[in-house]
Amino acid sequence: MNEKHLIRISKRLARHLRHDPAALGLTLGPDGWVNVETLLGALRTHGLAITREQLDEVVETNNKRRFAFDETGIRIRASQGHSVAVDLGLPNTTPPPVLYHGTVPKFLDAIFHEGLRPMNRHAVHLSATTDTARTVAARRGKPVILRVGAAAMADAGHAFQVSANGVWLTAAVPPGYLTRLP
Repeated sequence: MNEKHLIRISKRLARHLRHDPAALGLTLGPDGWVNVETLLGALRTHGLAITREQLDEVVETNNKRRFAFDETGIRIRASQGHSVAVDLGLPNTTPPPVLYHGTVPKFLDAIFHEGLRPMNRHAVHLSATTDTARTVAARRGKPVILRVGAAAMADAGHAFQVSANGVWLTAAVPPGYLTRLP
């Protein structure tokens, strides 16, 4: 399958497994899972007929590992980034001393005043490396990288989880734990 088609499928999956399952007539389980055959049927009904093999290729080759199959391969879900109500069941995990968040200059005043908030998602997304944070931010413009004092936050009682694709999640990051990198 060519890369353009893979990206089209990935974007469609992200929309419906993270934000708008109802548009396909899907109902995600409380933990975000949906039956693969149900998903494929719903996609087919709404103009995107893909095979299980194509779905497997999208899941396996997505560089951000946005999607995961359960241990049986019968169900699929988005790894993180939901705006619909799901509980991924991720355990609280001790974060590394420092994590990173990529943003763009126009949001800096609000971030340093209010901190990082999840906005329309369930959690703030943080990266383990500056490179990943830069890549995420570059989608919106000139990237600015923020250093997050994750260990200090954890010591103060803030909870962290890490998704199946390595994205660190927390409810919010107060401004006092943020530093702009040069």
